[in-house]
Amino acid sequence: MSSKTKNPKKMQSRQILNVIHRLLEFTVRHIIKFIALIKGPADHQPPIKDLTLLNSATALACKIRNKQLTSESVVQSYIDRIKEIQPVLNCVVEDRFEDALEDARKCDELLRSENAPSLQVLAEEKPFFGVPFTTKDCIGIANMKQTAGLVARKHVVAERDAEAINLMRAAGAIPLATTNISELAMWWESSNCLYGTTKNPYNTRHIVGGSSGGEGCIQAAAGSPLGIGSDIGGSIRMPSFFNGIFGHKPSKGIVSNDGQYPSTHSEDQAQLLAIGPMCRYAQDLKPTLKVLANKNAYLLRLNENVDISKIKFYYMEEDGGQYLTSPVDPEIKTAMKDVIRYLKMAHKVNATKVDIKKMKKSITLWTANMTCKDEKNFLYELTNRKGHINIWWELLKWMLFISNHTLIALFTAMFERFAVKYGSKKHTQLIQESKELSQEFQDILGEDGIFLYPTHPTAAPMHHEPLIKPFNFSYTAIFNVLGLPATTCPLGLNAQGLPIGIQVIGGLYQDRLTIAVAEVLERRFGGWVSPAILA
Repeated sequence: MSSKTKNPKKMQSRQILNVIHRLLEFTVRHIIKFIALIKGPADHQPPIKDLTLLNSATALACKIRNKQLTSESVVQSYIDRIKEIQPVLNCVVEDRFEDALEDARKCDELLRSENAPSLQVLAEEKPFFGVPFTTKDCIGIANMKQTAGLVARKHVVAERDAEAINLMRAAGAIPLATTNISELAMWWESSNCLYGTTKNPYNTRHIVGGSSGGEGCIQAAAGSPLGIGSDIGGSIRMPSFFNGIFGHKPSKGIVSNDGQYPSTHSEDQAQLLAIGPMCRYAQDLKPTLKVLANKNAYLLRLNENVDISKIKFYYMEEDGGQYLTSPVDPEIKTAMKDVIRYLKMAHKVNATKVDIKKMKKSITLWTANMTCKDEKNFLYELTNRKGHINIWWELLKWMLFISNHTLIALFTAMFERFAVKYGSKKHTQLIQESKELSQEFQDILGEDGIFLYPTHPTAAPMHHEPLIKPFNFSYTAIFNVLGLPATTCPLGLNAQGLPIGIQVIGGLYQDRLTIAVAEVLERRFGGWVSPAILA
């Protein structure tokens, strides 16, 4: 018997709720558009004049090793670019320009010395020798602020590098700057009371995503050749999608989360969190992941060749009916169909459409897996782990323009009060359902399967618009629950000139498959598209 027959009243209520939500979305979007119109035209980023900026990180490393470029000149090019885009996009929160230039000069001096390593040794042991990179504000870089977008942490300085940063340095890469995030990395618009709001390089009226939004922005604007983000509910993939770049969330447990703030409170939460690469060119994904995976890299078999024609492809065009989420834009569905058509024509692969019922419970399952015991909730996090804020007092302060917190952070804290309680019967049931869904995906994908799915139901919304569709991140969050590797792939721009694309998901530890598909899709659909420059 179908659920419609079982619960007709419940289904009717859900339909009414969805209709109300659609009307609310429509009304608020047009109000925001009208206000934006009154403020005047959107700003535009400066044109890319320096051709050095159009190289992949891999290509830059090769040219530095072969002395076609100096590390110092490359670092200087990106410093100059950041200074151009920062006044318009507000993506950087702190830089280490002078220290980075000094690091670059040391790289160049080593290459000129008699003791210079061979090209082969450099390529194998330091694949990003002399190449600058950036990372989000919650991943620690020694002697730089690590605020996580929280006013209470505005003077906190990281005492040491996070493990991911340490590994990148060991690979020869040079930290250049940290980038903006949402408050405590828990929202999908990058805005906070310390550094303000980051703007989309394709249209500054639109968001960059979160929480690695500043990183997605700086990559798209060619302000950095390579970025490191983190993802607990889509924080790599949504910014990558909104900014038209590649982003990869690794399989669970592969990359160390050491040195990130906020840190997780339990092993369950730690399984949701993953650090991974964000970049304009797909060829940078695999070497960066290999560096970040370190001693776990052998589990991913990244050096193995992948034959696309031997992969089994599956797909869903939407989540199956989760309420209070936006419908998937027709242009995104069309982009997915184009991918499926290409796979059939070029690689003789027929993708199978599937209907995985539990996908429409994505938010419920993610929330259950995020739940903590011992009252270590968002009220606790907002005090920098020194107690719990009084939510009603903070809301009053916000209305009086004197709060140190964003409205969405306060709403998040309120929402938690109604979430499932850790250890309750409902919590136990949802954790079991998560395990069942994980097994279902593993049975489908195995070691040779790929699942194509929207990264997000819409292209980048306008600023503040996520407030009326807060659960749209469910399209990415469910794969944190499952711990599966997921790569976001850009597929061009929509009619409004905003990036669209899809995410490519593989079985556990099959990261090489998702990255191989990303490389193929880049060759066919063009990958990153430089934001339009208007005179």
